[in-house]
Amino acid sequence: MNRVGRIAIVLLLFAFPNFLWAQQTDTLRPTVILISIDGFRPDYLDSTDCPNLRWLASEGVRAEWMIPVFPTKTFPNHYSIVTGLHPGHHGITANTMYDPKFDALFTMRKREEVTNARWWGGEPIWVTAEKQGLKTAPFFWPGSEAPIGGKRPTYWLRYDGSMSYMARVRKVLAWMSEPPDRRPSLITLYFEGVDHAGHEYGPSFAAVDTAVRKVDGALGTLLEGLDIKNQLDRTNIIVVSDHGMAATEKDKTIWLDEYIGLDSVRTVDWGPIVSVWVDSGHVQPVFQALSGAHPHMKVYRKADLPDRWYYRDHRRVAPITLVADDGWMIASKRFNPWQRSDHGGNHGYDNANPSMRALFLARGPSFRRGVVLPPFQVVHVYSLLAHLLGVAPVQTDGNLEPFRKALR
Repeated sequence: MNRVGRIAIVLLLFAFPNFLWAQQTDTLRPTVILISIDGFRPDYLDSTDCPNLRWLASEGVRAEWMIPVFPTKTFPNHYSIVTGLHPGHHGITANTMYDPKFDALFTMRKREEVTNARWWGGEPIWVTAEKQGLKTAPFFWPGSEAPIGGKRPTYWLRYDGSMSYMARVRKVLAWMSEPPDRRPSLITLYFEGVDHAGHEYGPSFAAVDTAVRKVDGALGTLLEGLDIKNQLDRTNIIVVSDHGMAATEKDKTIWLDEYIGLDSVRTVDWGPIVSVWVDSGHVQPVFQALSGAHPHMKVYRKADLPDRWYYRDHRRVAPITLVADDGWMIASKRFNPWQRSDHGGNHGYDNANPSMRALFLARGPSFRRGVVLPPFQVVHVYSLLAHLLGVAPVQTDGNLEPFRKALR
C-alpha cells in the first residue's frame, strides 16, 4: 500500500483532532514506545520484506545483535529486558517452571499463576516509573498482568492473541492521544506472529517473510499515525526481539525415554532444555545415567551450570538441567512433538549460539542517527529505558554503557 493509502487508513482509524495534539506537544516529555517482535532474528532485517524496520535502523540506531539471557525463551527474556536482571535473579527461569517452595507449576496457560505476583521477582521498568510519578501502559508484556511489588501499571490489558495487530496499534495511538495528565510515558507493544511462523516452518526467510511483512505493515501504520499527529520525532521508539530461532527436524530428536525411566523423575518442559527434578539422594544416579547418554545433549548438575548463564542462583532451577545442541530437541515418546510435521523451529538453546541472537533498533529525539552498536546483553535495556524516562533505576545486572555512543 502506498503512503497516501496508508494515511487514509490511519485517519479513518484514529480520527483525533489535530489541534488537540498541537496544544499538547509543547508540554510533554518524549514518550517511550518499546516494541517486541517475538522470535525475530537480526538477520531477518536484511533478508525479509520489512521496509519500515529498515527505515528505523537507517534513521536511528541498530545493534549488530542483542545477546538473550539463558534460557532463550520468551518469558525469561521479556522479563529480563524490563527488569535488567538475569533469570537466576528475577526468578522467571522458563516459560514452564516448577517452584519447590510453592509446590506449584507455572505455565503461560495457567492464568491464575501468570497473574500472581509471587512468581515475578525484581522490579520491572513500569513499576519503577509508576513509583516515581509516571503513567505506564505495558501492553501484552509478560509480568504486566500481575501487581508486582503491590504496584500495577496505570493501563494494562490481559493478553489476547486473537487481538489483531491493527487493533493493537489503534490502542497505542489512543493512549498517545490522551491529554498530558493521562497519557502514559511508557508504552509497550507485542507481536507474536514471527515466532509462531518460525516454530511451524523453521527460520528460513521464505517461511517467515509473510509474518514479517504483517508486523512491518502494523509498524508502518503506527509510524504514520505518529507522523500525522506530529509525534513521530518526539517519540523514542525501541524495537527488540527476545530470542532467535533454530531449524529443527524429527531426525534430530533425543528421546529421553531411551535413557531413563521417566516415572522415576519429574521432567518440566521439553525441547531444547529440560528440567529434571529428583530427590537429593537420587541426583547422582540420575546424573550418571544421563551423562554421555547422547552426544548432542549436555547434562548439568545445578552447581555446574556455566557461570556465564547467571542461571543457577534461583530455587526454580532443577537439580539437573538438560540442554540440547543447536537444532536438536529433547522429547518423550509419550509427548511426541512431531505429530503435525517432521520439521520446524525452536529456541531455548545456549544463548551463545548465533541462531539465538536477538534484534535491537531505536529511533527518536534521544538517539543519534546511523549508529551501529556492538553486541550487548538484553539486561542492559532496563537502564536505557530508565534513562529515557528520566527515572532513577533500581540496582540491576545491567548498565547504560552499551548505549553511550548512540545517545544524543
